[in-house]
Order: sequence, then structure tokens, then C-alpha cells
Amino acid sequence: MDNIDFNKLWNNFVDIVTNHYMDFNGRVGRTQFWWYVAVTVAIIIVADIVGSVVPLVATVVGLALLLPNLGMIVRRMHDVGKPGIWVALLAVPLVLTILMGLLAAVGAGLGMLWLLALFAGLAGIIWIVTLVGLIVLIYFCAQPGQAEPNTYGAPAAAWSPGK
Repeated sequence: MDNIDFNKLWNNFVDIVTNHYMDFNGRVGRTQFWWYVAVTVAIIIVADIVGSVVPLVATVVGLALLLPNLGMIVRRMHDVGKPGIWVALLAVPLVLTILMGLLAAVGAGLGMLWLLALFAGLAGIIWIVTLVGLIVLIYFCAQPGQAEPNTYGAPAAAWSPGK
């Protein structure tokens, strides 16, 4: 930890959020990706703590970081030679959960309580599928990038959090 430049970590985070906010093209190296994730997790933890006092802070921070996070995952997938559509592994269960919640609310309003029980059972299955999708994405993100140029561009520039 002595040779990590926290200012460089923060500048990397700020650069990604400001200059690559909706950047889904190109590649990003494994080191730069995981250090970005570490800073993002730290920010979300702080936002959750502040959010316990000031409501909606964590939600606003999460929404603000949604597109840069998706862009980083897509560019990381590109670095390992996978299409960015793999990020949909996380979106499909989320969309299904939202749709089921809306249908359950409509069903409850119409007196179809059996619909609530059905969707409650399916929600558990959907979250298991989400967990499997998350594990697959983490596995791909942890792989070394391709050393040669691929369909998505030249190899990512070497990046280090050191001084």
C-alpha cells in the first residue's frame, strides 16, 4: 500500500466519470478497471452512510454512476474479446423484477392475490439467475486482456496506481 498514489486513483475515477461517461467503445485494462471499481465501492459506501442521514443521496450517486459503470464493464469485456452485450446479464433480471412488481401490483388491485404468491416465488429464482450472471461477469472481468489488437481496438494502455 506504500506505493499506491491515492491522488492517481481519484484522478482516474474523475477522468472516467467526466471524459468517458457514456463511453462504450474501446478497451480498458484489468488494473485500471479494478481500481476504478474499488474507488466506486468506496464512494457508494460513503454515499450509503450519508444517505442514512440525508435520504436519497445513495440513490442519486448510484444513478449518476450507472452509465460510467456500465461503460467500464463493456470496455472490460471488449479487452477480453467478449461483446459488451454481456452486460445485459445484469439488466434482464432487473427488468423482469420490475415487470413482475408492476403486474403483481395490478393483480393485487384487481383482487388476484394468487398473482402475488406466484411472483414472490419467481423473484427468488430471478435473483439466483442474477447472482449467476454477476459471477460470470466477474469471471470475465478478472481475465487478462488480449495482448493483440482485437475487433474492439488496440490493447489498453498500461496503467498503474503507483507513483
